[in-house]
Amino acid sequence: MSKQLSGDLARADSLAREIFSDIANKWALLIVETIGDTTKRFTELKTEVDGISHKMLTQNLRLLERNGLVSRVVHPTVPPRVDYTLTEPGQALRATVDAMCAWTTRYLGEIEEARSRFGRPA
Repeated sequence: MSKQLSGDLARADSLAREIFSDIANKWALLIVETIGDTTKRFTELKTEVDGISHKMLTQNLRLLERNGLVSRVVHPTVPPRVDYTLTEPGQALRATVDAMCAWTTRYLGEIEEARSRFGRPA
């Protein structure tokens, strides 16, 4: 089976694993959550995604666009204005990201306790 047709995450040469790797990082998930139902300019994303560098924002937006999750529109102005919007698959991914955020909020206390116990000497 070719890489393009393989949806098996267990296979190292799977397209599904490549896509998963592209989106399963903190920056991509935060960008998806930040764009949400709106259209954002690059500078807005840079401001709203706390701690992201210009380089990381650019790389992750390109990955998201390459995978069809973000639509990029360049307006012919000086300086150029670039807008980013989630596509339909991007919105579907956002529902998953929202669930992950809710899970994190719900279990944050328990996770903090486990980390504290883990760090204690025996």
